[in-house]
Amino acid sequence: MINKLVRKIFGTRNDRMIKEAMRYVAQVNALEEKMRAMSEDELKGQTNLFKERLKNGETLDDLLPEAFATMREASSRVMGMRHYDVQLIGGYMLHQGRIAEMRTGEGKTLVATLAVYLNALAGKGVHVVTVNDYLARRDAEWMGQVYNYLGLSVGVIVSNQSLPEKKAAYEADISYATNNELGFDYLRDNMVFDMSQKVQRPLYFAVIDEVDSILIDEARTPLIISGPVEGGADLYHAVNTLIPNLNRPTKEGPVDFEINEKDKQVNLTEEGHQHLEGLLVEAGLLNEGDSLYDSNNLKLYHHVDNCLRAHYIFQRDVDYIVANGEIVIVDEHTGRTLAGRRWSDGLHQAIEVKEGVEVKPENQTLASITFQNYFRIYDKLSGMTGTADTEAPEFLEIYGLEVVVIPTHRQVQRKDYGDLIYLTQKEKYDAIVKDIMDCYERKQPVLVGTASVEVSELISDILKAQNIPHEVLNAKQHEREAYIVGRAGVPGAITIATNMAGRGTDIVLGGNVKLEEELFLETNPNATETDLENIRLRAKERQKEVLELGGLHIIGTERHESRRIDNQLRGRSGRQGDVGSSRFYLSLDDHLMRIFMNPKMRGIMESLGMGNGEALEHRMITRSIENAQRKVEGHNFDIRKNLLQYDDIANDQRKIVYQQRDDILKASDITNAVKMMREQVFSDLIAKYIPPQSYAEQWDLKGLTEVLTNEFRVEIDFEKKLADNPNLTEEEIYDAVLLESERLYAEKEAQANVSTDPTQFRRFEKSVLLEVLDGQWKEHLAAMDYLRQGIQLRAYGQRRPEQEYKRESFILFEEMLNQIHYKTIRFLSNIVIRVEAPAEEMTETLDAPMKREEKVIQGSVTNMADLERLADEIGNISADGEVCPCGSGKPYDSCHGAIELNEEEHDLFHVGRNDECPCGSGAKFKNCHGKI
Repeated sequence: MINKLVRKIFGTRNDRMIKEAMRYVAQVNALEEKMRAMSEDELKGQTNLFKERLKNGETLDDLLPEAFATMREASSRVMGMRHYDVQLIGGYMLHQGRIAEMRTGEGKTLVATLAVYLNALAGKGVHVVTVNDYLARRDAEWMGQVYNYLGLSVGVIVSNQSLPEKKAAYEADISYATNNELGFDYLRDNMVFDMSQKVQRPLYFAVIDEVDSILIDEARTPLIISGPVEGGADLYHAVNTLIPNLNRPTKEGPVDFEINEKDKQVNLTEEGHQHLEGLLVEAGLLNEGDSLYDSNNLKLYHHVDNCLRAHYIFQRDVDYIVANGEIVIVDEHTGRTLAGRRWSDGLHQAIEVKEGVEVKPENQTLASITFQNYFRIYDKLSGMTGTADTEAPEFLEIYGLEVVVIPTHRQVQRKDYGDLIYLTQKEKYDAIVKDIMDCYERKQPVLVGTASVEVSELISDILKAQNIPHEVLNAKQHEREAYIVGRAGVPGAITIATNMAGRGTDIVLGGNVKLEEELFLETNPNATETDLENIRLRAKERQKEVLELGGLHIIGTERHESRRIDNQLRGRSGRQGDVGSSRFYLSLDDHLMRIFMNPKMRGIMESLGMGNGEALEHRMITRSIENAQRKVEGHNFDIRKNLLQYDDIANDQRKIVYQQRDDILKASDITNAVKMMREQVFSDLIAKYIPPQSYAEQWDLKGLTEVLTNEFRVEIDFEKKLADNPNLTEEEIYDAVLLESERLYAEKEAQANVSTDPTQFRRFEKSVLLEVLDGQWKEHLAAMDYLRQGIQLRAYGQRRPEQEYKRESFILFEEMLNQIHYKTIRFLSNIVIRVEAPAEEMTETLDAPMKREEKVIQGSVTNMADLERLADEIGNISADGEVCPCGSGKPYDSCHGAIELNEEEHDLFHVGRNDECPCGSGAKFKNCHGKI
């Protein structure tokens, strides 16, 4: 009561922000006549004037009224589109780093031009982020007209571009891009071997279109660059044959397992454990008497868990489709297919086995980042969407973004009818088809929104049986999306769409005139202006007819887990003050109702005497459904927030590694870094064999001598030194080791510099360090994945999983850094210089390591063999010390040095992993000289 009174007196936070923006809107409006009076050259010259004023100390806020007025006039002249006042408010909110919630049809694409133009004046690059390549290209071409008119360059960043194309697009003042491509380019940039191969500039300002889809729906989806690893398929096939033998849950309760749809898990019961272990023993996959939960059976348990989820959680034509012999994921939020994406941790392989398609190898992560962490790198972030207010707390807590609901230009006239609830799904679908038929008979266009491909095809089959013409827009029909959406507003049109397929394009009542003109010109290239004018007149007549019929009617086949998705579906109707209507049909068997509604609901409905085909409609029930949705939204928010706690730890480590990588790439000389690493490695090594504050009798000088000789080629007999000098201290030992190591290394460098420029050796050091860093980072990511998978079990030991993860990940990170230092110094200590190649040939081969970006990105395994090849490319520098640097501990002559290859007949680095090793041992390459 008090809150309502306060809001009435002082207004809401939203009201106050709108009021703040209106002061700037008044200033922009006051400049309109001045801008209108400008000549073409004067208006175009505004951009250079603004840039000059920025150089002289003015801020973007100082320029805002004039910049907005300039963009408004330019847009009016170039495209015939003038920004409304509410669009100016939206542009102001974007510039302030907020999220502008604007209804469908309010012109979000045009709104973005205001903030984008103003911020592009800083010359640091502005990114406009869309959800797919089509929208990125469309908006860049469409809005690019006005940007180019004002002297700003525009680039498009989409998949499958060449390196020069990417670099040019990022160098533009304004870049339109997909969220996926931006994230992958960031990861690829941090895998290159030369700064010139990077494409992104420092991330300055981004405007995200459909911001809720990217920052909420896809927040839990990590972007991963991966490389294949061996094994797993045979075990999945074996386990897959056993799963159908388990007893499924019945109405009386679980038998061998229970299905947790809420968390997407399948949990074995006690009886199920015993039954499954028996099956595994019979199949020879588990030893008699062993438990599935023994530490040495964790891999088997992982495969079992994935197969259970593949069979009982992930459904064909709901979560994925089978196309061209492949499993293609269906986006649960948009209904679009996600070509090229794969579920991680072996789940995708389990589904491939279940469906009987080719099983592709599991992948190992080489680099990854979530959208949550990628977009938080930007100096300033903003977004637009038609539905963000329900997720406002999450936007504020995780991204620091306030949501502002922008007033509509025209009042919304859509009628949103109450939900109709049926006992069974059959009754619900019968009612939906009747509603569709009623609309069809009076020629009112109707859009049916479904939650899955399966339901869209079910309704389509019912309509086909009754010879009712209709269009289906789902994951299997995405190629025809633009055409289907363009025709969805014509009289009599029936369109069935999964979730928000077609989002990003408006459904125009009467049909999309521009699309009709394009299709007509394709078949009639000699069409006259009269022909096109007739198309426009017919579209206006159809629009008038549809408006008289009540506009576009929306039918929702079930409530989604999020109110936001429901609001998006409703928002397809009633754009820009048009009339329209919407209604949701539900049944007690729907996913949301089954999981979150009160179990007594069915009994209550039956006790009310509801007969077959009768529906229940009441505001109280609609409110209870919305409360259930709030619970789901809260649950999903908690999951995302929990995941972010873990990912933030990995993100901190990622930033450190990527910063170190950049420092290495930018440095022309890493001599000091190598020197510091050498000092650290030998300090740690001596502390291991000579514990601090210990007596000489406790020292392991023999072990120290062996490791220094075998690993670093530093040959010092410390036992003899101690015998000669009983007062020998650990500091003297450290100084002796460091001095000898530096002397040996200086000799190698001097030998290399005899026949080549000294900078070549420095570049070789950089290449070695980058190879080792990338290899260790890859292994660290795998270790972090394993740690994360099992960390929740710590809760059973009364420990907080987050704290345990933080502590152990820090230990792993320290170990990784130590290994980078150790392996780099070990390799550099083992190189031997043979000056054989002429200097002019060396320069060419030196460049080779720098051109390895594509190989690394595509998932090659970085190992010591790669480093040996890299070393051989540099003037025949080779790792042929007494001990092979591959880590086997064997003498080089009997290990990698034993291979005599004929260049024309063999190439060690193109030998298949399962081929016979070319050394002649008879063993497989992966188990011999290809061993990592």
